[in-house]
Amino acid sequence: MPIKLAVTGAAGRMGRRIIALAAADERFTVAAALDAATSTHVGHDAGELAAVGNLGVVVTDSLTADFDVLIDFSAATATQLWLDACLRRKRAIVIGTTGHDAAQRAAINTAAHQIPVLSSANMSVGVNALLRAAEQLARSLGPAYDVEIIETHHRFKADAPSGTALALKDAVVRGRPDLTRLTHGRSGVTGHRAPSEIGIHAVRSGDVVGEHDIRFSTLGESITLRHVAHSRDTFAHGALAAAAWIAARHPGLYAMADVLTPQD
Repeated sequence: MPIKLAVTGAAGRMGRRIIALAAADERFTVAAALDAATSTHVGHDAGELAAVGNLGVVVTDSLTADFDVLIDFSAATATQLWLDACLRRKRAIVIGTTGHDAAQRAAINTAAHQIPVLSSANMSVGVNALLRAAEQLARSLGPAYDVEIIETHHRFKADAPSGTALALKDAVVRGRPDLTRLTHGRSGVTGHRAPSEIGIHAVRSGDVVGEHDIRFSTLGESITLRHVAHSRDTFAHGALAAAAWIAARHPGLYAMADVLTPQD
């Protein structure tokens, strides 16, 4: 039986691509498409919005349909609403939304005691490989190398730095625990760079899907790790892989790395 999928942020850029790809994927059936009550797309057919033809699934602002897994690409302030819906139904949730504060992250972690929860700053296979590489390279190069992270996204992105940039920062710090001072941009007379400093910088420009650079530099040389997303389909395919994977899991908190790690 196909996995019955609910998609939040259905009228957004990511939501539309997830719906379009799920409609063509025999593993899934789109059971619900959800958006904010203020959205002008409520009442429209989700397939028409996703440019794949009528699916017979109307975009609504409340979840009444039966579903197996919910994919959340809405907003940090809306995740709790969909998390509560999954808790009531005892259904799995895949959270691709970023920008959650400490209290919101705590609520996600608490929900994982009752339902399967997969939360990831980035669903891309390449980015998750980059996270592993960043940690390993930071550990190998050691404190002689300065580390700077630069991320670029489209002008409509609401949070900064990106969730992926923060995940990359965490990966680097796992390899270099001495990096304890986080710097967001620089201005004025800043003095010499502190050995414990890691810089993270956000650029918002045009319609850039997503670019992330981690620059390791010392006196005499630099090494840059770079990921460029060419299309949102990269993340949509990853979200669907996560949904297929988590549908059969027990309650717990999972990450995209779990989906991508071969099982024995």
